[in-house]
Amino acid sequence: MTSPKQVGEQAAAFTAKDQFGQEQTLTGLTSEKALLLVFYPFAFSGICTGELCSIRDDLSRFANDKVQVVGISCDPMFTQRAWADDQGYDFPLLSDFWPHGSIAQDYGVFNEDAGMAIRGTFLIDGSATITWSQVNGPGEARDFAGYDEAVAKLS
Repeated sequence: MTSPKQVGEQAAAFTAKDQFGQEQTLTGLTSEKALLLVFYPFAFSGICTGELCSIRDDLSRFANDKVQVVGISCDPMFTQRAWADDQGYDFPLLSDFWPHGSIAQDYGVFNEDAGMAIRGTFLIDGSATITWSQVNGPGEARDFAGYDEAVAKLS
């Protein structure tokens, strides 16, 4: 695994399909708002479900006039759709399935041995610069400490 992207670095460009099969790009996602890119290991797993349900249940914190939230994992698009429908996620879930984990690799959050993303969280501004990040390993729940302050600093 390469080192995770750091605050101040340019975010890696990507194109991926969301749970509805629509292509999403970094450029498109950051054209009007900042982007909170949330990598997670697997749909339907315990910690991941808990984390994304926390985002869903406090969605105005993560998707508002300044920022939008997008989840991303190495699961296939159809798994993302089934999980979003099952849990009522009304935000995009991107599939980094093929080439397997290439986006997670570009952000330095791909676990080669397990074939999955680890819990990387990146706040990306309109110029595609990472303004806040947090990376947690497998089994470590995400903590959004510092996130609200980073959003407040966005122009």
